[in-house]
Amino acid sequence: MEDPVAEIPHIIHLLTESIPSVQQQTVEKFFTSSASLTHPFCRTGSFEGSRWLILCIYRFYKIMSPRIDLEVQSVAFDSHTLTLYVSLSQTFYIFIIPFYKAPVRLTTILSLTTTPPSSSSSSSSQRKPLYYIAAQNDLYQTSEFIKFVAPFGIGVTAVAIWQFFATVFCVLGSWVLCGVTWAEEKGWLPLSGEVIRHGMRMGVNDRGRGKGKEE
Repeated sequence: MEDPVAEIPHIIHLLTESIPSVQQQTVEKFFTSSASLTHPFCRTGSFEGSRWLILCIYRFYKIMSPRIDLEVQSVAFDSHTLTLYVSLSQTFYIFIIPFYKAPVRLTTILSLTTTPPSSSSSSSSQRKPLYYIAAQNDLYQTSEFIKFVAPFGIGVTAVAIWQFFATVFCVLGSWVLCGVTWAEEKGWLPLSGEVIRHGMRMGVNDRGRGKGKEE
């Protein structure tokens, strides 16, 4: 890729919606030979030849849902860390479950490198660096990836109930253990100096009150 932000939406569509031969060409062209993939349901290591595992995962993904509706909603690129953040939504049609579709949202973090998949593909005459995917990390909320294994709203409802009780537990815990909060407020429990300095820069002092401007 010469322009990751502009090119990545098309690459994602090729990986998820194209025929197997095009999927293979896309993986071989844009992933390094030791690329890794991390997903809530599967992961690969990062070793020479691991790109083949990524291809198998994408192929099975397409087998499970021959039809996929996908939309890339936003792309952000951190040029300092060579990290690409992609927010997208997709509708996954699981063929073994008739009349069911799973609309999900996720964020994909792509770690890029300017090292080509093989030294033979590099050219010193290139005017712009070419970017390749070294690692893919798919991040789903629990309420999203549960749709793949517990359809028709069953999983989503179960997760919502669990999250509700977890919230109640946090509220009760904040009251029962309020002594810890009090000790922190009094300065009896040390806080990170960087946290305090950051709070000062934000205009908030170490007791949580606005500093305000000096008279």
